[in-house]
Amino acid sequence: MSTDDSHVLSQAVHDLGAALWFGGSVMGAAGVNKSGGDLRDGLDKVRVAGSAWQRFAPAQWAGIAAVLGAGARLSAADSDRLVAQHGWARAGSTKAAVAVAGAAATAYAAYTGQKVGKLAEQQGAALQVQDANTPSAQTPPELAAWQKKQRAAQYLVPLLSGANIVLNSYLVRTARPGATLSGLAGRLIGR
Repeated sequence: MSTDDSHVLSQAVHDLGAALWFGGSVMGAAGVNKSGGDLRDGLDKVRVAGSAWQRFAPAQWAGIAAVLGAGARLSAADSDRLVAQHGWARAGSTKAAVAVAGAAATAYAAYTGQKVGKLAEQQGAALQVQDANTPSAQTPPELAAWQKKQRAAQYLVPLLSGANIVLNSYLVRTARPGATLSGLAGRLIGR
């Protein structure tokens, strides 16, 4: 099997990176942040989640780099199709924008996590929170505000990385010969 024309390696790197990014962000938002709720000490709840996210960050950024790098390679390889096939340029541009927005949301989630960690450390043992990014009634207002920002960002990341996967599926499936002919015909008749 030749990878020169099918770009199997680039597609595999892209898909594995997307799986890592999406799966890790879902696991973090649904599991890591909530697992601290099993602890009694509020500061430990934030510390445990913060430590887990910091340990996952290199893998998450490797996934993002794979999506962006392999995505750029696949776009360059399919430049003729982007021009000729109806809807491909729009879908490809949307996918690229979603990937960049997802990377920005990931960076913002990391930033908010650092703010939450710093503010939690300032509170010390007296800190009261439900879990890593859910305040309690006793959580100081500034920390509660940052926890809410962090939670929103951490839920936005899997939405955007998941949308990237969906758009990639569209592009892969419409690269099939029948879809290609239909897209070319659409371009010719002005659909």
